Amino acid sequence: MKYDYLVVGAGLSGAIFAHEAKKHGKTVLVVEKRDHIGGNIYTKDVEGIQVHEYGAHIFHTNNKEVWEYLNQFAEFNRYTNSPVANYHGELYSLPFNMYTFNKMWGVVTPKEAEEKIEEQRKAAGITEPKNLEEQAISLVGTDIYEKLVKGYTEKQWGRPCTELPSFIIKRLPVRLTFDNNYFNALYQGIPIGGYTKMIENLLGDIEVRLNTDYLADKDEWNALAEKVFYTGPIDAYFGYSEGPLEYRSVRFETEVLDTPNYQGNAVVNYTDRETPYTRIIEHKHFEFGTQPKTVVSKEYSSEWKPGDEPFYPVNDTKNNALYQKYRALADQKTNVIFAGRLGEYRYYDMDQAAARTLELVKEEFQEAI
Repeated sequence: MKYDYLVVGAGLSGAIFAHEAKKHGKTVLVVEKRDHIGGNIYTKDVEGIQVHEYGAHIFHTNNKEVWEYLNQFAEFNRYTNSPVANYHGELYSLPFNMYTFNKMWGVVTPKEAEEKIEEQRKAAGITEPKNLEEQAISLVGTDIYEKLVKGYTEKQWGRPCTELPSFIIKRLPVRLTFDNNYFNALYQGIPIGGYTKMIENLLGDIEVRLNTDYLADKDEWNALAEKVFYTGPIDAYFGYSEGPLEYRSVRFETEVLDTPNYQGNAVVNYTDRETPYTRIIEHKHFEFGTQPKTVVSKEYSSEWKPGDEPFYPVNDTKNNALYQKYRALADQKTNVIFAGRLGEYRYYDMDQAAARTLELVKEEFQEAI
């Protein structure tokens, strides 16, 4: 055995675990299928702008331990997520707040907004929401659901809202104030200089091999280390023996534009069904850029198929039951730790992925960090 730990995947979870293992005096090798570190939070310099290659990643958390931990490896700016919704050229504030309600209904006071939502909820006759559509109407009323939720959500998930579980939208931010901050998070920002720099700082001088497909030679790689920290898809690890888990994927069309400001905001969601993309990201606004050019990315949601990047686990009843079968197989592997969004088949925000990895570190090394 040449290494104590083989870490599969150089994303956030893999980089944190590798860093902590090295700190505990262990020898570590990181292997990564892609040609870069950082996983889906990878950022790349284009025209002096840090481009989020795999979609917008805005760090936000109420977890002080995670915030202080990551601040060892990056300085975060003051970026606050305040997306805009575009419905056929009508612009609305996201999160849904008094600006949204005023534009939609002409109401001015929180009481008027509440009464309007309640009136539409009653008219829809929903008591116990059974699906996403009913949950959304019970939260924000029919008008906002039809214009700002329905089209976007059906593009995102590729299914009618009536077929999606209600829990997907339970965290929908609805505010009877003029607060445009999308996240209810105490700590929020983007690493100055991009996420790749933060991952580089985490990995330090740990050996990393890029363009390396661990699953193609799993036994050979396993023979190099006492233990494996695996952040790839759990179903792929077991050769899809129980059948493939479902994911949603995202395709990006990114272009450099010869203008200093394309849309005036980092994130604009296109909430009508007719616009094929879900949103446009203008990357320079994440770091308050003043460059003469700009870089924009259109995001298209799609059903995952082999060869695509899996982005969002489809955590419905059928897939969760299938995951439990893989989890049972994983529990028998005493020398493999399955982690991250793909290894645990869970949608983690960045802070949740970091917190979960730090938990696994504590379990593994039986001591506080």
